[in-house]
Amino acid sequence: MDNVTASLEQLSTNQIPVYLLKTKSSPSDSYEEHFEQLNNGRYRPLFMPVLEHMFRDDALRTLRRSAERYAFAGGSAADEAKLRKATNNPAKKYGGIIFTSQRAVDAFGSVTARLDPSKLGALFDKQMPLYVVGPATARGVTSMGLPCPVLGEETGNGEALADFILQHRKTLSQDVTHLNGKPLPLLFLVGEQRRDIIPRTLQSERLSEAERTPVLELVVYETGEMATFEEDFTRLLRSAKKAHVKEQWVVVFSPQGCEAMLMALGWLDEKSGKYSEARREALAGPMTTRIATIGPTTRDYLIQEFGFAPDVCAAKPSPEGVGAAVSTYGTT
Repeated sequence: MDNVTASLEQLSTNQIPVYLLKTKSSPSDSYEEHFEQLNNGRYRPLFMPVLEHMFRDDALRTLRRSAERYAFAGGSAADEAKLRKATNNPAKKYGGIIFTSQRAVDAFGSVTARLDPSKLGALFDKQMPLYVVGPATARGVTSMGLPCPVLGEETGNGEALADFILQHRKTLSQDVTHLNGKPLPLLFLVGEQRRDIIPRTLQSERLSEAERTPVLELVVYETGEMATFEEDFTRLLRSAKKAHVKEQWVVVFSPQGCEAMLMALGWLDEKSGKYSEARREALAGPMTTRIATIGPTTRDYLIQEFGFAPDVCAAKPSPEGVGAAVSTYGTT
């Protein structure tokens, strides 16, 4: 929070702060990179986390044991038999891993960081695909230093990734996708709240039996709204006023935190709990605040729950989509 306040104080003339209501991705964040370059540095991206992510220790222990017992190791059935005999443990259990969130990447990264670096080549099949849903997850998975190929960066969403996986698996050797003639499941690392589009698509009855891909979901993190978000966001808005900010954007990534955001802005009627245009205008003063959503799900939630229509909604749920919505506002 103090870093965000300091950044507001360092705004250059006419620079517009963009508050990204999300946790900054590691090792780099594609939204930060895009907004810093957009319109010759006109925007200053600042992160204000809404959600609190807690790793499940039991799941992390399971992943570490699986890795150490060669569940992700490669080779043929003969290699498999050797591993079993050498380790007296079950081996090779998965034909790949699916990552669709930065939190899942962070969770698995915390596991691989505890493994012996000199053994990664033996513990992970060099042909086993690590499927990712976009650039941020791709960078995070690549940074782990595993010998496996990282694939799917260009897909952008779960539905597209599932289609990509179905096509890609046709190109793989059965030593990667099967064991003893049976298809190996893909390990899907998820949070407790997730869509089922990927498992449904990969195991659809419309596919032939040979095409169907078993998926094993493992919940590695839990998510909840940060208890201090409303207070932190209120302090941020006060700091913006002290810094004489004239225009600012708030980018909302999920329904979580929407009510706290509107409460902090003072835009909700205390009796009805609904958005009040009159309150917004009365509190505006010399500073203009506009709201952008990453997609229609969050936009529709704001409309249905609070009667508030955001100023813009990104055409695509990506840094480029959000950037285009913000930078072209009012030009059409």
